[in-house]
Formats: sequence, C-alpha cells, structure tokens
Amino acid sequence: MFFVYILYSVKFEKFYVGMSSNLDRRLKNHNSGSVKSTKAYLPWKIVHSEIYDTRIEARQREKYLKSAAGRRWRKQNLAR
Repeated sequence: MFFVYILYSVKFEKFYVGMSSNLDRRLKNHNSGSVKSTKAYLPWKIVHSEIYDTRIEARQREKYLKSAAGRRWRKQNLAR
C-alpha cells in the first residue's frame, strides 16, 4: 500500500506533493527538518492523501499532481 499526499505550509502558503509507504513516518520526517526540500517551510500539515495498491499507480498520481493540471486540481479542490 502506498500513499500520495499533499502537505501545506500555512506559514508560507506552499504545497508539497509526495509519495510514501508510511504516511505518519514521512510527515514526521518533513516536520523534523530532515527533508531538504521542505525544511525551510516548517511546519507542514496533511491536507489530502490517497491510497494506492502499487508503487507504480502512486507514482503516476504523484506526477500528475505535480503537473500544471495537478496544480489546477489542487486549486479547485483544496481549500486553504
């Protein structure tokens, strides 16, 4: 089981899209500052997550959410 997740930094009004097999552990990693790409925008909260059976399905969804179409989807579907 794999999770695709969207984090939001309220303080900096930024989104981050990622994928993990352990969502709780991954959020702790982000909020501890051990993830280089997110440590400057602490703290993070999960605003959306999806579950997939395979890594391939999760990776495809992650790539979509990071695309221009995925950014439009975030804007339409996730209230800040």
